Amino acid sequence: MKKLVALAMALTMCLSMTALAENPYRVGICQLVQHVALDAATQGFKDAIVAELGEDAVKFSEQNASGDSANCATIVNGFVSDDVDLIMANATAPLQAAAQATDKIPVLGTSVTDYATALGIENWTGTVGTNVSGTSDLAPLDQQAAALHEIFPDAKTVGLLYCSAEPNSVYQCDVIEGYLVGYGYTVNRYAFNDTNDVNFVTQQAADNSDVIYIPTDNTAAANTEAIANVVLPSKTPVFAGEEGICSGCGVATLSISYYDLGYATGEMAVKVLKGEANVAEMPVSFAANVTKKFNRANAEQLGVAIPEGYVAIGE
Repeated sequence: MKKLVALAMALTMCLSMTALAENPYRVGICQLVQHVALDAATQGFKDAIVAELGEDAVKFSEQNASGDSANCATIVNGFVSDDVDLIMANATAPLQAAAQATDKIPVLGTSVTDYATALGIENWTGTVGTNVSGTSDLAPLDQQAAALHEIFPDAKTVGLLYCSAEPNSVYQCDVIEGYLVGYGYTVNRYAFNDTNDVNFVTQQAADNSDVIYIPTDNTAAANTEAIANVVLPSKTPVFAGEEGICSGCGVATLSISYYDLGYATGEMAVKVLKGEANVAEMPVSFAANVTKKFNRANAEQLGVAIPEGYVAIGE
């Protein structure tokens, strides 16, 4: 009898795996723009799902919006028309587009700083309560301000450099400005509208700041080379909100792992796809760890002394 039961269970598992291979879950991925952090989050998301379900059990449709919000809407509307099983929205604009496009297909965001700001939710409780949930890339802004002050205690002015079209960047600047003022800094804002005015606005910030702070901003992350071409010659150090920006144009950061964040989002997706969790009841989760990191080449070029406890990026 035991052998018969074991055989039946094995047959059931085999049939289930065959069914999944023949009818795989369909997951649409909309990524705002290509850069190191978002790429890592997408890879982590896919790896988590494949690790749990197997390569044959899921079919990914991965599309990049090239930094254009209108493209995000087009992409996610295509996913809705295809009736995918789940949509992963990588960054704020894809999340907003997906939330507008469907109230039925589960949507999981990642690399989104503040869901209440992104979705216009008042009296935030930590759970969206609709077909939307996901993970946040918000590193503790009080700790970021403290790390900046640790490296630049004698600076007088801090310039906040960000994209005004990204609500979560505005949110981060609103919050960290209070902490920086508390350390005695004079804080000024330098906002670019899009890629076209990154150079001009960065030059303004460099000319008028002892140090620049850049939050987890996707437009900045996609234009780190242009920013570096301004701040390095001007000898203006940048403290970045995440590792990708720091590796391109910064000297130091207090960063999360975007791969781990995407992986956590993938684990949430598995539970949703398997019917083990209701997305409407899933709280937005945050990165478990943050790490102090620095860009050795940029720090040496600018003569910035990095305290103990910081890990060199890429070493």
